[in-house]
Amino acid sequence: MLKKLKKIKTEVYALGQHISMSAHKARRVVDQIRGRSYEETLMILELMPYRACYPILKLVYSAAANANYNMDSNESNLVISKAQVSEGTATKKLKPRARGRSFTIKRPTCHITIVVKDISLDEAIEIDFIDSLWPKKLKSKNTYTAMAYQDMYSNGGVWDKK
Repeated sequence: MLKKLKKIKTEVYALGQHISMSAHKARRVVDQIRGRSYEETLMILELMPYRACYPILKLVYSAAANANYNMDSNESNLVISKAQVSEGTATKKLKPRARGRSFTIKRPTCHITIVVKDISLDEAIEIDFIDSLWPKKLKSKNTYTAMAYQDMYSNGGVWDKK
């Protein structure tokens, strides 16, 4: 009987969308916590003086709660494996100015993703090979395709053309 190795799901994430803050300011904080343990991350975020720390702290708490619920993992084994900030849409408002004119005010938003990894579940388990696990045979139009090997240096190639 054939055996197949399968990895256990070890990562969970928390996603915060449309957070009212510049992505550049949030990246300044996220770069400090990437790759650190959960407890160390909490200490860093509580002591940093930036406004971006509070929503990121809420996301780290949420990712740890997701890991506890979905994988039944302990908080001491959690590590921030990925943390990324991407730009969101800009909220636009109009500010009235002199002589009946108006200026637009753009409030930037960002999307923050925190991925937490459980380092105690990093081992692979063996499961028995069952034919029903594998997908059905691929249907392709050309069953036999001939691949031609061309040596770039023997027949001139790209470099000899002007």
